Amino acid sequence: MKSILKRIQNGEILVADGAMGTMLFQRGLKPGEPPESVNMKNPEMLEEIALSYLNAGAVIIQTNTFGASPLKLSDYGLESKTEEINRIAVERVKKVVGNNAYISGSCGPSGKLLKPYGDTEPDDIYQSFKRQMRSLINIGVDLICIETMMDLNEAILALKAARSISQAITIIATMTFNETPRGFFTIMGNDIKTVAEKLEKGGADIIGSNCGNGIENMVKIAREFPKHTSLPIIIQSNAGIPEMKEGKLIYSETPEFFGEKTKELIKAGVSIIGGCCGTTPEHIKVIRKIVDIYIENDGNGNRLVRH
Repeated sequence: MKSILKRIQNGEILVADGAMGTMLFQRGLKPGEPPESVNMKNPEMLEEIALSYLNAGAVIIQTNTFGASPLKLSDYGLESKTEEINRIAVERVKKVVGNNAYISGSCGPSGKLLKPYGDTEPDDIYQSFKRQMRSLINIGVDLICIETMMDLNEAILALKAARSISQAITIIATMTFNETPRGFFTIMGNDIKTVAEKLEKGGADIIGSNCGNGIENMVKIAREFPKHTSLPIIIQSNAGIPEMKEGKLIYSETPEFFGEKTKELIKAGVSIIGGCCGTTPEHIKVIRKIVDIYIENDGNGNRLVRH
């Protein structure tokens, strides 16, 4: 496949997939059960999810490895299965998508707090990420997605770990922000300007935000990033803020609402648009439809050109 970065440089807007956890829970994953355990118990489920997003129009499909670093897996006594869990996840997606989509190796937070706020040494987190990155890259992912990070220092360690394995692989890095009266900040106090500058300096190729916000706030976040970086921007919104109803988490933002707001993300200059918690293939279908329309026509009879 053509380089993802070259496609973006040529003005393409790429569609990523939606939630993994939401889809796993729909298929029987129980609360408190590690999502990565599915890779060993029911790997066919991974193929079903990948195919559903591929058929919805996504060209970037994630692996079920968000919590598959050994430090995170140690919470469930699965750290010895790190390589197996990552390998199965990649192989199952690859089996379904072939050369029709990019396979994105998902890497989420370690679940540990760095010193001095917590009790974990930076090198322990770095080595943990490095072990996961080696597994993902060696088995053949097309890109690494370091996502849902709330501590910029941890994100930088993950970037460093990925780059220690491969200087060539494309790396996406996204942070999760909360809205405050002073703007958007991670829970560790990192603002968008600092995040953008340090992720770029740390070796990321594509940066942005995922999770923690519905798509209206993500439009605001998307408008801020280009003020501080020239890197391509990725946005993957939740389908709203979850509410507990009758013992179930409900996300209120419909695919149609996502479609309307996708237009604003495009106008903000976002290069990759997908979904996070609560989003489904139906959300991705609508994003795909809107992106296709805007690629052909900007609404004024002019072909949309992205720079």
